[in-house]
Amino acid sequence: MADKVLMKGNEAIAEAAIIAGCRHYFGYPITPQTEVAAYMAKKMPKIGGTFLQAESEIAAINMVYGVSSAGKRVMTSSSSPGISLKSEGLSYLAGADLPAFVVNVQRGGPGLGGIQPSQSDYFQATRGGGHGDYHMIVYAPASVQEMASLTVKAFETADKYRMTSMILADGTMGQMMEPVDLESLKVNPAPEKPWATTGTEMKREHNIINSLYLKPEQLEKVNFERYERYKTVEANEVMFEEYLMDDAEICVAAFGIAARVSKNAINAARAKGIKVGMIRPITLWPFPKDVFKKYAQQAHTFISVELSMGQMIEDVKLATECKAEYLLCNRVGGMIPLPEQVLEDIEKAAKGGAR
Repeated sequence: MADKVLMKGNEAIAEAAIIAGCRHYFGYPITPQTEVAAYMAKKMPKIGGTFLQAESEIAAINMVYGVSSAGKRVMTSSSSPGISLKSEGLSYLAGADLPAFVVNVQRGGPGLGGIQPSQSDYFQATRGGGHGDYHMIVYAPASVQEMASLTVKAFETADKYRMTSMILADGTMGQMMEPVDLESLKVNPAPEKPWATTGTEMKREHNIINSLYLKPEQLEKVNFERYERYKTVEANEVMFEEYLMDDAEICVAAFGIAARVSKNAINAARAKGIKVGMIRPITLWPFPKDVFKKYAQQAHTFISVELSMGQMIEDVKLATECKAEYLLCNRVGGMIPLPEQVLEDIEKAAKGGAR
């Protein structure tokens, strides 16, 4: 049996990135993700990698753009306000079809808000994050082990589809410590990148990395082509967990720490004879629409448990075509719902309180 290592979620991301072949990290410290940068500062020089604390988040994301252009696996990490500063660079990465890995360990907002956990960057992550028509692949881990395994997955899907992938974790996931099996991480080598700006040696045409298209017909063409690729992502990369959904008449939707809290509430409700289960989206984009649509034929109420004012619940409603009743169970500002709060809403739904 493989040995496990006790690690913080942030540390697990950093070590998994190294295992995945990342040798270039650019970032800027901000709570609650600073341990990612601290870990990379210690480890990268020892393995011949590059760690650079940039002068700003804006500088960091543009350094990511440069290294990705050269075909290397590269990453940055930040927390909510820092991701906002990186948003222009995220759009440029999308416009140039460059693979990159970005970590957002969320804190409460808007503005500087607070340093406690949040999930209120859901819209920002799943709707692009910057200007223009584009998507990122967004993963939502619910354990420290998933912080590691989804990091490896994120590098591989970013390379496969030439797009940005993101770990969207709440601050709890970044700060909690759990045993992690690093030896179980399966890494596929980075693919060939014939588009990279690696020097021609006078053997090929020059590669140009750019997101500027002055002819509207050409810009329209590449946007349509990009969205065809996104359809492939939606068809092949959806990830989710079902929990006690076989006979569920009430469905809880939750991710990250909210999903862990919800499981305890669901177990308590089951002990009272209430038929309730959970769908946990692991990819927030692409969102697991089909599984929600499927259970809309069975469940009469969907309860979205969130550390936000209600963001994912909109995707739940869209996926189920508003064919059910809906409840939002939430805490914000750095607060986390207790199992008792979730159980209370489950009992309300069971008694018809949502209808």
